[in-house]
Amino acid sequence: MTNLKDNIDYFPLTLEYFSQVITLANLVHGEGYLDIDKLVKWTDKGTINNINCSFVAVLDNKVIGFRSTYSANTWQIDQWCSPDLWQVDSKKCCYFKCNTVDEKHRGLGIGKQLLKLAIEAAKKQGAQAGISHLWKQSPNNSAVSYFTKCGGKLITSHPDKWNEESKQGYNCILCGHDCHCEAAEMIIYFDS
Repeated sequence: MTNLKDNIDYFPLTLEYFSQVITLANLVHGEGYLDIDKLVKWTDKGTINNINCSFVAVLDNKVIGFRSTYSANTWQIDQWCSPDLWQVDSKKCCYFKCNTVDEKHRGLGIGKQLLKLAIEAAKKQGAQAGISHLWKQSPNNSAVSYFTKCGGKLITSHPDKWNEESKQGYNCILCGHDCHCEAAEMIIYFDS
């Protein structure tokens, strides 16, 4: 009998997967989280010199997970970022925008493999570290736990990180259109 993990394939996130990625993102994170315009921007920010930092996990022609990653120096450092605490040049930091795995397929190492692929691609582009904001209200704080197990270090926490997005159409699965979820700003330093 074959192991289910052996049947999962990983590919760069391209247009052919967009529809499935949007459906999965809105199912997991809440309606209005992702649309075609956002996904095009996300994917463009993750591709430099034909190296794509975003990936999908596919099982039986169905997307069961994805990771969207922005290349270093393509994303906006905003009030939710603490570059003075990163200990690496902010222009050398990619941004791990979103990691999503279908609930039925969690625990198979999909998130870890998607992150590994994103890191490998970001390093080829010249990144030395990756920043992310992890959803602290994920079940059992699993997002922060997973990222920590993958080498992530906590920088600081940001209450109400997604509040403005929730007022502009994002319907948080916990808070609705007035999201008060907290984000853990974390960093992973890449080995040379």
